[in-house]
Amino acid sequence: MKDVKAYIEANKDRFLNELFELIRIPSISAESEHKPDMVRCAEKWKEFLLAAGCDKADVMPSDGNPVVYGEKIINPAKPTVLVYGHYDVMPVAPLELWRTQPFEPVIKDGRIWARGADDDKGQSFMQAKAFEFMVKTNQLPCNVKFMLEGEEEIGSPSLYGFCEKHKKMLKSDVILVCDTSMIAPDVPSITSGLRGLCYWEVEVTGANHDLHSGIYGGAVANPINILCKMIAGLHDERGHITIPGFYDDVLVISRAERALMAQAPFDEEAYKKDLDIRAVHGERGYTTKERTGIRPCLDVCGIWGGYTGEGSKTVLPSKAYAKISTRLVANQDYNKISKLFQRYFERVAPKCVRVKVTPCHGGAAYVSPLEMKAYKAAEKAMETTYGKRPIPTRSGGSIPIVAGFERILGTKSILMGFGLGSDDIHAPNENYPLQQFFKGIETLPYFYEYFAQN
Repeated sequence: MKDVKAYIEANKDRFLNELFELIRIPSISAESEHKPDMVRCAEKWKEFLLAAGCDKADVMPSDGNPVVYGEKIINPAKPTVLVYGHYDVMPVAPLELWRTQPFEPVIKDGRIWARGADDDKGQSFMQAKAFEFMVKTNQLPCNVKFMLEGEEEIGSPSLYGFCEKHKKMLKSDVILVCDTSMIAPDVPSITSGLRGLCYWEVEVTGANHDLHSGIYGGAVANPINILCKMIAGLHDERGHITIPGFYDDVLVISRAERALMAQAPFDEEAYKKDLDIRAVHGERGYTTKERTGIRPCLDVCGIWGGYTGEGSKTVLPSKAYAKISTRLVANQDYNKISKLFQRYFERVAPKCVRVKVTPCHGGAAYVSPLEMKAYKAAEKAMETTYGKRPIPTRSGGSIPIVAGFERILGTKSILMGFGLGSDDIHAPNENYPLQQFFKGIETLPYFYEYFAQN
């Protein structure tokens, strides 16, 4: 790609000013009071896509927040890349932990500090500016479509239906996603897999009302005690999940890919120090990185019941609650896992309590094969700009809609993100290094060039 660095240098101040316009819109999908901001942000994206070179762009309705769609078709016979991103962001609470105003971007220490700086306004904007460069310099080698949604942070509930309705419009050869991270600024990597998700809320009921713990304690079951024992039984001494059938469909990756993943630098002592833990913990037989990438896990995300206010109250509670989630790997069906968990949790409950399991939401895992043409193009693009071959990594996180794309549209995705673990996405003080932002704009055009080659 000729003169991409020069184009970035000549336009970098404008790029940042435009990105800051997007960031200043508090497009928080989880909070209904920001509904007008969702529309305002979608309209701003439409404006930027048209300015970048799309022949058309629209703010389209869905069952929830609007979807922004844009396209530039240079030749129907050429390959088509569908760019996916999201313009919604996470809530900012707790606000008191922010060192800057979350929706007033600040550049400090070589980073953009703001909500959405990385996830996903900064990374999506890289895609728009890489596209702009190719259009303005007459180097666009293939057709490009954009789809930006406003509900990713709440599970993309409306996008599945939108994709079903607009299959023809969204037809492409690959979906390019910049919503993941790299190992380090000087260690390029490509996310070759995402874990799936299954989430439940459980309720354990004992007596029909709270009781005096002295008068009834020892004679009536305490739901909190029972729930804790049931949760403890979900893992054995090896760190294995004890739900029958849980591992039946787990895809075991090849030794070759496992060896490639092992090339990623990982300092376990620094990891423990950063988290202030004395030891790592998990399934035996796997490294820390493998436990969070190629193996499933089960965790309690919240637990409550009884009296938790100031001082003491001698109460034997009527109910106890927990929120429990699993991260799933390739081949595991989250609907099947949901039923297995519910059946098991109800079966192991003693007769002295009643158990209610409520499925909340879930999503499938996703794998991007290393031999896929798009993976090879991304690999070559990163090698071109970084001077070294990127390492494939499996992310512990989930983007459920990516598996949805494959199921509904029949199209694989390539996960080519430039974020870093230190960007604190979803947390106070989210940030994005300028170096990563500009490197992404530099690298992405090479992906298009190599992908368009026969």
